Amino acid sequence: MTTSPRFPELDELQALPFADGSRGRKCIHSRTDPGRSADGAAVALGRPRRAHNPGVVRSFTVIPTPDELAARAAAIVAERVRGAPRTRLVLAGGTSPKRCYALLSDMELPWGRVTILFGDERCVPPWHEDSNYRMAAETLLHKAHPATVHRMPAELGPEEGANAYDPIVAAARLDLVLLGIGPDGHTASLFPGNAALNAQGCAVGVHGAPKPPPERVSLTLRALREAERVLVLVSGADKVEAVRKAKAGTVPAGMIEHAEWLVARESAG
Repeated sequence: MTTSPRFPELDELQALPFADGSRGRKCIHSRTDPGRSADGAAVALGRPRRAHNPGVVRSFTVIPTPDELAARAAAIVAERVRGAPRTRLVLAGGTSPKRCYALLSDMELPWGRVTILFGDERCVPPWHEDSNYRMAAETLLHKAHPATVHRMPAELGPEEGANAYDPIVAAARLDLVLLGIGPDGHTASLFPGNAALNAQGCAVGVHGAPKPPPERVSLTLRALREAERVLVLVSGADKVEAVRKAKAGTVPAGMIEHAEWLVARESAG
């Protein structure tokens, strides 16, 4: 019989507060939910929904190198953590965010004010090499020790994982979200043409992702649009076409109009 590899730092982190199905306001309320307005319209996370203006990228900054991009992103995160009494920070997978996490892990920050969430996760165990949680644990969380870490329980499967995570996301505003972009224009695990783009809640099970593994859990486009601040970090020469499409609003990464884009020159075209 085979046994799973052990990672002591992951064991410690997994003991932290977790997506346990606790009650919270949903991004979409049922018709009988008190979160409805008098005319029956949904009230999202207790604040007005942002207007959706396709094809509008409002903030686009080109930065000379990927390392400088990571430093700029880390400075933005640090400024938020130092200046706010509490922060719900959403982490992403990918190379650009990983560089940022490495820098943050060496900073003296009041991590006890921070709750960590994730933008997406692959349906693999948390110690798997493809796990976004494992990457964050090894590059940031093992040093930073935030007050609370809500990993996505995607190993339970797309639907069960999303159902467990939905109330965690809906419980309060997402203050700062870090995202990346794939060469096809996907962000989080929201892929062009995938049915998950039309999900109405805060978290969604994703099937048929065009890159392995095909099953995932992701924050919804609606949840990302309702976040207070979103940073999209982009590096790599293979992202030029994706960035062009995002500027036109034709791929998921370009459908979050208030997002701030930090783009390495190699990706800007």
